[in-house]
Amino acid sequence: MTYPLFAEEWHLTHTVTTAIFAIYPIVVAAVLVGFGDVSDYVGRRTAILWGVGASLVGTLLFAVAPDVLWLFAGRAFMGIGVGLTAGPSTAAMVEFSGQRTGKRAATITTAAQAVGFAAALLLGGALIQYAPLPTRLNFWVLFAVLAALFAAVWFLPRHTGNEAHGRWRPKFPAIPKHLRNAFAVAATAVTAAYTHGVLILSLGSQVARDLVGSPNTLVNGAALSLFAIASAVVGIGARRLQPPTAMIGGAAASAAGMALLATAVARHHLPVFLAATAISGAGYSLLFFGGLATINSTAPAEHRGGVLSAIYLLAYVSLGAVSLLLGAVATAHGLGFAVNLGAGVIALLSVITVALVAMTRAGSFRSRSHRKAEDER
Repeated sequence: MTYPLFAEEWHLTHTVTTAIFAIYPIVVAAVLVGFGDVSDYVGRRTAILWGVGASLVGTLLFAVAPDVLWLFAGRAFMGIGVGLTAGPSTAAMVEFSGQRTGKRAATITTAAQAVGFAAALLLGGALIQYAPLPTRLNFWVLFAVLAALFAAVWFLPRHTGNEAHGRWRPKFPAIPKHLRNAFAVAATAVTAAYTHGVLILSLGSQVARDLVGSPNTLVNGAALSLFAIASAVVGIGARRLQPPTAMIGGAAASAAGMALLATAVARHHLPVFLAATAISGAGYSLLFFGGLATINSTAPAEHRGGVLSAIYLLAYVSLGAVSLLLGAVATAHGLGFAVNLGAGVIALLSVITVALVAMTRAGSFRSRSHRKAEDER
């Protein structure tokens, strides 16, 4: 929500503000390409410490930035931080919680992201609107939170006994052959979920300001926080669902949310915008949960960090590419056209997710039928 303030202060275009956002997923993807499986060798704790340390540097750069180039550098360090922590933290949630906890780990991860998102929108909106230093203080608060997190991570277990053997070297994440079908489904679902971030994170505050018609950042942040609140509520309840059911439900909700968002932008209708935000949050949660639960339950511990990092790699590449595209479109053709285009991309990814889930189910059914026929013979 600081992007409109930076844009006003430094006279930035939509292209520049979305590029500030996009540098983050691009750097995340680059880190995941070379270091996606590093936690399988050095341990989850060590990789997370490296990542949180990089995020601390990035947040500090935002807090003291004198011009837009510092924002690009800060986002790059934040991207390094998330690239090093996304896969390891999800894997650690499984491995530090005992056996057969794949669905619970996916639920907690989904809910944790949603709570963080809501807190950023509400607390950040309040600080920007009512506290001094609207483009600085919220980053100092985030710096303090990350410092506390770094201290907490220090006390995580140093080793789990599941580290991969041999010497680690930078390499592109590799997917074992027997995991590729599950990986395709999970990666598509998580990518569809993460692409929501383009509309909500890079353009959302400007869309909300135009639709809500309020100059109050807290009010606009509260409107966007419906996405996170719905995501958290649905994510907690999703634990009872089987992953394929969650992904199909999430795809349907996302497509419906995108249709409502396009309608809200066309008519500047606040209730429709709020409904679109909430339904999209539910779709994000179900897609993300279903994708993580699928891979958590199938990937062995010695490959889990690398496989999860490969999923996040595809998600962040999509996030960065679509963000840059929509920024350029918004500058050239207007914000409304860009939002409609983004909604169409998310709806298409949702349809592909449903198709892959259906194909995987059909393949599993044929495989079981074949084994049954072999047994009968």
